Amino acid sequence: MSSFLTPSHLRYTATHEWLQVDGGIATIGISDFAQDQLSDVVWVDLPEIGEEYAAGQTLVTVESVKAAADVYAPVSGVVTEVNEDLPETPELINQDPYGSWFVRMKIDEAGEGTELLDAAGYSSLTAE
Repeated sequence: MSSFLTPSHLRYTATHEWLQVDGGIATIGISDFAQDQLSDVVWVDLPEIGEEYAAGQTLVTVESVKAAADVYAPVSGVVTEVNEDLPETPELINQDPYGSWFVRMKIDEAGEGTELLDAAGYSSLTAE
């Protein structure tokens, strides 16, 4: 059993993003497992509000003391909001990966994201 937090109300990707959809707006971040693998996050490059992304496109770049990593859009849509706290305090990703989201997007297709992993599926993936 994994010791990482995997909230059951979220959906997950195999590339370690999490997604929460509320009324056609997706909130996107990285999982506890992902922040642990990266170690100390030192820099976050967020997209511009109004930019459009297809599912699978690089949405955010995160740099840590160990590596740089791309965060991929789990759904297609337009960025409506970015977490303004992250460029100044990127360590929030390590402290609270589920409270420190990167972006909010208006989803192009209703129901998009429902095919992603649930918490049990994601926990199985990260346990391998």
